Amino acid sequence: MIVKMLPVGPLAANCVIVGCERTGRAIVIDPGAEGDRILSTARSLGLEIAAIVNTHGHADHIGANNQVKRATGAPVMIGEKDAEMLTSAAKNLSLLSGLAIRSDAADRLLREGDVVEVGDVALRVIETPGHTPGGISLVADDKVFTGDSLFAGSVGRTDLPGGSFEALMSSVNNKLLALGDEFEVYPGHGPATTIGKERISNPFVG
Repeated sequence: MIVKMLPVGPLAANCVIVGCERTGRAIVIDPGAEGDRILSTARSLGLEIAAIVNTHGHADHIGANNQVKRATGAPVMIGEKDAEMLTSAAKNLSLLSGLAIRSDAADRLLREGDVVEVGDVALRVIETPGHTPGGISLVADDKVFTGDSLFAGSVGRTDLPGGSFEALMSSVNNKLLALGDEFEVYPGHGPATTIGKERISNPFVG
């Protein structure tokens, strides 16, 4: 499995390209901005983008959906409870910064236990609400892509519309920590970490 994480946009949201070495096909998680850079990075890795998955619907994670989709034909997928955020600049909060970012509607809505497969890569969906009502994380082998649910040393904001601190803590403690200490964590912002490290050092965990 090829994993390439690149911060994009003014908020440095992590876009992650997850590729299948055998088939050269890839899933792009959270193409939030800089679509040209995302596309060129995939090409440099020898990968063809076959799916786009948003961990949640905030503008900094969906902003390049349309550009990547139009260039590749890849379908867009998101947790069903965040689906309306794709097409609404008010709900995805881009209007707060004076912009009007919108994505096309989702081609597939994701729920707990769904699997997104491209070649030998299979991302299993776990629902991790709290930062947003429909936030999801994606599990593959010993890796988890957590969006804005869990960061190195912190967790996602819950003071934005639709946020719930109680729901987020349940998601982190009951679902993400249950994966096991060896899991590598690729968050929506900041550096990669591990579940084991966060269990010991993250003040919000446990």
